[in-house]
Amino acid sequence: MEELGKIHQLIVPFFGHNMTFNLEVILMTWIVIISILVFGFLATRNKGVIPGPVQVVGELFVSQFFALTEDALDKELGKKYGPLICALFMFLLLSDWLGMIPHLHEPTMDLNTPLSMGLMGFVIAHYAGIRAKGFKAYIKAYFEPIFFMMPLNLIGELAKVISISFRLFGNIMGGSIIILVVSYLTYSILLPPFLNAFFGIFIGAIQAFVFTMLTIVYIAVQVK
Repeated sequence: MEELGKIHQLIVPFFGHNMTFNLEVILMTWIVIISILVFGFLATRNKGVIPGPVQVVGELFVSQFFALTEDALDKELGKKYGPLICALFMFLLLSDWLGMIPHLHEPTMDLNTPLSMGLMGFVIAHYAGIRAKGFKAYIKAYFEPIFFMMPLNLIGELAKVISISFRLFGNIMGGSIIILVVSYLTYSILLPPFLNAFFGIFIGAIQAFVFTMLTIVYIAVQVK
């Protein structure tokens, strides 16, 4: 169980304060980013009318998530935000699956990663809302249906970031804890590999999809 509390940190002095960086999370995140870049390179390197296996997978991702984005938004906004949604899902999916590889860990098991993704979605959604409605109409929406509802509406928007971030973090961290506990109880015989596959592939894919769909919904609510 000591693995959960083991954190490799880099402490950098900054104007009289110490900035702490989790080196393991940074390394795992870069592994995911490089994997996505390599996949994108391989999928587009030899594009053809008869696609290869990697191109087929890439086109499947792009077509499905562009279609989902266009359904939630419109065709124009779907083309604009489709690449973001595809990249977000692929990043979260690979992050959730990374822990299945020995000696590697999920970046999403650290709260900073899902919280950063949640904040990014929050900023993009509200930016899209301002662009679509105009600043005056955007601000006016916070005072509806009655003007003194503004604090509650504001808290509700901020709560979305907490909700979407802790949902992903809680599921991935909870799965890791269950796998560790069962591994110690059964001496890592038979059951833990199946649990690892279940939480890694199934739960990881579902959580990545839910997080991505909620991001699409938040953008759609702001622009309409």
